[in-house]
Amino acid sequence: MTEERVYTIVVGIDGSPASKEALRWALWHAGLTRGSVTALMAWDTPLIYNWEVPGLEDFAATTARYLDKVINEVGGQTSIPISKEVAQAHPARALLDAARDKEADLLVVGNRGHGGLTEALLGSVSQHCVHHARCPVVVVRAPH
Repeated sequence: MTEERVYTIVVGIDGSPASKEALRWALWHAGLTRGSVTALMAWDTPLIYNWEVPGLEDFAATTARYLDKVINEVGGQTSIPISKEVAQAHPARALLDAARDKEADLLVVGNRGHGGLTEALLGSVSQHCVHHARCPVVVVRAPH
């Protein structure tokens, strides 16, 4: 008897309205496919040669607590299996790596994160994922 593979969805969370809507959509879709969701929140430090950033462990813990808060806010009492990941990496890289490593069937992202200057300098996370993911990508808009 072979074990049935679970439909896997990776969703990027940054706390923005679009990422919360992406999580909401991913949970809905997982319910339709009897799948599971991995909610991922990434953080990164500026790359400055030979400079150590104090308190990275605190930053990782704070990020994990915030991820829990967003999942509780959006997912509430859902019966959908949700796993949580916090990654120290550029968000697009972390999402692509997680989707690949988990052999995700779907990657879900919000259309706009906290954006602004960071997006102008580094490019859109959602756009990068659409162009480089090995699985289908759904880009979800924030509610108006």
